Formats: sequence, C-alpha cells, structure tokens
Amino acid sequence: MAPRKWQTSEEVFRLFRSIGRASLLYDIQDSHSGNMAMRWRSEAGEEMVVITATGSQKGDLEPNHLCYLSTAETDFGYYKASSETDIHVRILSIPGVQASMHAHCKEVVMATLDDQPPPKTPPPFVPVDPLAFYHLGPEIPVDWFAVPSGSPEMARTIPARLARHPLTIIYGHGAMTRGRSLKEAFYNLCLANNAGCIVRLLERQTTELKSTRETPSGVPVADAERKRVKIDVEALREKIKAAPERHFHFRPATYNVDIDGRCDFPEEEEILKEFRKAGNRIFESRLSPFHTGSMSVRGVDYLLYAPQASMPYEVGGPLLRLPLAPRPDDDRELELHKKIYAASDFQTIMHCYVPEAEAHAHYIYPGEKQPLSRIIPVDAEGSFMYLAIPVVGPEVSEDELIRLLHDYKLVVVRGGGVWAVGSQSLSEVLHHPSSLREICLYRIAAIERGLDLRQMEPEKARRW
Repeated sequence: MAPRKWQTSEEVFRLFRSIGRASLLYDIQDSHSGNMAMRWRSEAGEEMVVITATGSQKGDLEPNHLCYLSTAETDFGYYKASSETDIHVRILSIPGVQASMHAHCKEVVMATLDDQPPPKTPPPFVPVDPLAFYHLGPEIPVDWFAVPSGSPEMARTIPARLARHPLTIIYGHGAMTRGRSLKEAFYNLCLANNAGCIVRLLERQTTELKSTRETPSGVPVADAERKRVKIDVEALREKIKAAPERHFHFRPATYNVDIDGRCDFPEEEEILKEFRKAGNRIFESRLSPFHTGSMSVRGVDYLLYAPQASMPYEVGGPLLRLPLAPRPDDDRELELHKKIYAASDFQTIMHCYVPEAEAHAHYIYPGEKQPLSRIIPVDAEGSFMYLAIPVVGPEVSEDELIRLLHDYKLVVVRGGGVWAVGSQSLSEVLHHPSSLREICLYRIAAIERGLDLRQMEPEKARRW
C-alpha cells in the first residue's frame, strides 16, 4: 500500500501548538514529553486522527510534527506518530470522545509515589479540592506498568479506565485523559496536577517544632505535639468522601465546550485587553488551573464575565456579556457574582482556586483544634498590604461572605477558592490572589522549617 500524503490544517495546528505551549508553561510536560490526539474531519469528509509525532517539542510544535492518520487504516511507522498511538486511537473510539492527551503531571505523580517493591498495586488517588473531586471523581485510578510507555498492557488497561473515568494516572509517569475537545482534555490534566499540588502542600505543613511555647490561650503544647505537628491528609480524605457537601462551598459547574471561542464584546478593545492580560496572568502565575475560576466587570445593567478565567493568551477563553439581574439558569458561580454586585458598589470581582491558599486553609496551629480562621502575613510586602486575611468554612453564608469582602476585599473559603473584589479595574483585583499566593508560600515555608508562626506574626495583626 502506498503511504498517504501528509494533510495539514492550519486551524488544527494552531490549536495543538497553543495547547502544547500552555502545557509547557503549566509545567506538566518537559521539552519533549507527552502527546496529544484528536478526531478531525478533512475537507474531503474523511474522518482522521491527528496526533503529535514522537519526540516532538510540544511547546514548539511545527506543522510537520502533526500526523494525520486514517481511523480505518494506520501506518504509524511511516507517519512517525507517537509510540502511544494505539492507546490514543482506542481512547478516541470511546463514545463521545473527541480528544485525548498524555502529560507528565509532576505534582500528582509525586503525590502517588510509594516505596513498595514491584509489581505494585497502588491505591486510587483521592483529591481533597472541589475541582478535581467533582470533575475527575472522588477516586482517580492509578496503575503501575512494568513498561510504562506504549506497552500492550497499557493499550489494554488505559482505554478501559477512561471508558469509566475522565482521567487515569500512570504510576511514576503521568496521566492520560479524554475530552470532548482538546481544551477539555488539557483542563482535566491541569485539575489533576493541581490536586496533586494541594495534597503535597498539605503534607509539607508538617514540622518538628523547635520551641515549647504555650498557645495563645495559655495551654501548654502537649509533648507529642511538640515533636511533630501535621495535617492528617488521610482523615481529611475520608471525611470529604463521606460528605463532600460539608467540605466544599459549592459544586463547580461542568466544563462548557459550547461557549468555546465566544466573545460578546469584540468592539471593546481596551476591556478585552484587560480580560486577556488578567486571564493570562492567572494561568501563568498558577492562581487557578486552566479554564477555572471567574472574573467580571460591572456595567450599568450588565456584567462582562469570564466564566473560565484562567486563560493563556494563545488559547483564550469565553467572554460573555450578561444581564446584571439574576436569571433562573445562572449557575452558582455567576449567581454569586451578581449577588455581590447587588449588595455593594464594587466594580470588579475575581474568583480563583489558589492551591497554596486551599492547602494552608486547613492548617491547625499547634495546640489548637480547628483550622485557622485568619491568614496573617509574615513577609514584608504581605504585612504591608494586609494585616490579616479571613478564612471561612464552606458553610459560610452569602451575607457573611459579602460582609467580609466589604471589610477585607479578599476572603479565602476553605473548599471553595479565593474571592476578591475591586473598585476600579481587573488589574486592581488581580493583585489580591497574586499576593495571597506568596503570603501562603512564605507561611508554609516557615512551617516546614519548624518556625513558630505565632512568634512571626505581627502583634497588631492578632488584635485586628
């Protein structure tokens, strides 16, 4: 059989290149790792599988790095397609699946490592954040393979996993996922990596205490707690699995592929620029995983709304113009934006899922029984900007959340992300979650080093 000629599509190439660059920016690939595939119908009406070539640099793809294969007859050697092409073709045969993707999601790989001898039977990964828990499931499969790249065992196991789960983890290697679009597949991988990051941040908040000071209430720290203080991640997982509604603020809306590429205000160039700048910064600064969170700007009787706020420049995200008045079909996220505006004169709102804030919101001071209720900066710039940042539980009422936003402009909801408000611009409100991430990083680093946070916190912040 004569080999097929290469076929190209500029639109497909731009999509693959943008997702490839974004995956490198999000650090879920190395320079050459991973692969992407999707179904595509050519101008002649032939359905094909488009897949990245083996060894191609996903962050710097060229048109000849994409292989266009017939779904009926394939010659993977000629096309130099990925060594995992068989797996992708089988995934793409699952009803409703249009795209598949493999990435080296380092955080979730590190969170699932163990020191057991092979052959391994690793337990499923249990996320503790609402994004992964609701979108990827309360238990994400983890499989160990003797040959963890392109093996017949993987070709049998992974498509079967993805027939029942949105994403599956390959022990020590990464994750594979499927989606209704390539963007949704990338979204799933980012959620998995973020979930692993949060678990690892929780585990890092374990320390051998250097001091034996009393707690603020005057009760001495128990001897056992003097030696080691940590967050019980396994206990947290069991509680969340038993009653997720008690541990998460609300269930995030499902990923919406129908609004991909939609822009309701193309003529407003300046505000478009602000949305795209803020969305790119949210993504690149890891303030929220790809296409998560939301941001809005108030108009007279409308709001300009980004329901997938974390959006790198080349990929973008939907930008909607919606009535400010509540509507029955508003999802929970949009509904809360509208309620905040109705009860305030704020001009901008941003909601992000900052992993450092989510993990640190579960921290319990030595000698205390409940997670912290305020985050007090211990770094110079954080202390200059905020004396304290409130942390509330997932049961917080809308009225209380809005009251705290009036007082603090920034609120961490345990199991619900970070809400911030501004009176002028998206740039102004972006500063809040960006600063909060650094504040939490410094505090977590202090815990890791066995430092006493209570001694580091400014005295005036405790009284405020």
